[in-house]
Amino acid sequence: SHPGFNDRPSPNHPTDGVTVAIRVLIADDQEIVRAGLVMLLDAQPDIEVVGEATDGRQAVALARELRPDVCLFDIRMPHLDGIEATRQLAGRNVDDPLVVVVITTFDDDEYVYGALQAGARGFLLKDAGPVLLTQAIHAAARGDALIAPSVTARLLAHFARSEPAERPQPPIEPLTHREEAVLDLVAQGRTNSEIADDLSISVSTVKTHLASLLRKLDARNRVELALWCYGTGRIKT
Repeated sequence: SHPGFNDRPSPNHPTDGVTVAIRVLIADDQEIVRAGLVMLLDAQPDIEVVGEATDGRQAVALARELRPDVCLFDIRMPHLDGIEATRQLAGRNVDDPLVVVVITTFDDDEYVYGALQAGARGFLLKDAGPVLLTQAIHAAARGDALIAPSVTARLLAHFARSEPAERPQPPIEPLTHREEAVLDLVAQGRTNSEIADDLSISVSTVKTHLASLLRKLDARNRVELALWCYGTGRIKT
């Protein structure tokens, strides 16, 4: 049987001097896209593709069996689309959620907002090069950036405008001035280290503020923090 999600060392914390590879599951119904992603990722010394799926239903089954560190899902797939697959693996009612990154095309894929609301940790444009793809996998594995800040702000703003979602709930407790500053930078796609530099504080202090923000805004990850910002109009689109 496969080890549980929490039984393995984190991919970013070496064990006995050996870096543990980030285990990735890829799901895309287009064979040429899938093959390209596998080739690019397997060429990285610290990333290992552990499974491939051709549709959403198979993706969910494989993800539950293999418990990868990151699931890389196309949004448009037969039988079960990437949004529903994400919801089943990372939704609010999932006890031990997996990390999902969805692959999208900016011009015509209006579903990415729904995927983020369903629990996706981030997204990647299909024309992203190997460097950005690798960065996205690493960022998702460590729970960090939403991926490229310029893409993040533009895409989230686009979907916040186009999605008539309910207005987000107010914070459980008022936010401090410093938490508000951290929140705005998260929504702009900044990484923890970039936020620390911008605000002249330590990375561990950033993490403390993030934990407080997640609790106060009832959010599961920084994607949801960013969505809250756009949904409440804090970030002007």
